[in-house]
Amino acid sequence: MGEQYFAARPKSRRRPAEIEVEVRGHAFTFRTDAGVFSGGEIDRGTELLVDALEIGPCELIVDLGCGYGVIGIVAARLSEGGHVILTDVNERAVALARKNVAANGVANAEVRSGSLYEPVAGLAFDHILCNPPIRAGRGVVDRIVAEAPTHLLEGGRLWMVARTRQGADSLRQRMAHAFGTAEIVKRGSGFKVLRATKEAA
Repeated sequence: MGEQYFAARPKSRRRPAEIEVEVRGHAFTFRTDAGVFSGGEIDRGTELLVDALEIGPCELIVDLGCGYGVIGIVAARLSEGGHVILTDVNERAVALARKNVAANGVANAEVRSGSLYEPVAGLAFDHILCNPPIRAGRGVVDRIVAEAPTHLLEGGRLWMVARTRQGADSLRQRMAHAFGTAEIVKRGSGFKVLRATKEAA
């Protein structure tokens, strides 16, 4: 079995590459490598998620399991005056995300190393963005969903994307269980983008 992108210290031989893309009207350059999620190109789930995002100015955002940083860096561009924290357990991904934040001139984002919500303990956000590591197992994905409400401000949103064939509908049900309701906000290429909102207590 090949090494997984959610390993803390990837041992795979490095294969540095660059991806140049336009997303949401902005041009980006992303440095990638072997041993990180979707190192060769931006995966369709991530593309669909960033297309769906509804983010305003001056918002607090966390990109959970950021990989080389696509979702969080796009979100930072979408939220003028906001602040984005990107987190990942994969040291190679964290290093790449830091390079990509700098290379794209994004001043309102920072990258923190650690597992799931550990790097943002005690913080609450307007948005949690996550293309979840389905291959890491259901327990990891369930923790992301179950712990999300404590890391959201009132009216804050959890955004996730999953393949329809890899349990997007059951993920939506688990989000609904944690939040009371969850909706499909975009679908395409065999993926669904899911959103749940933390209602006022």
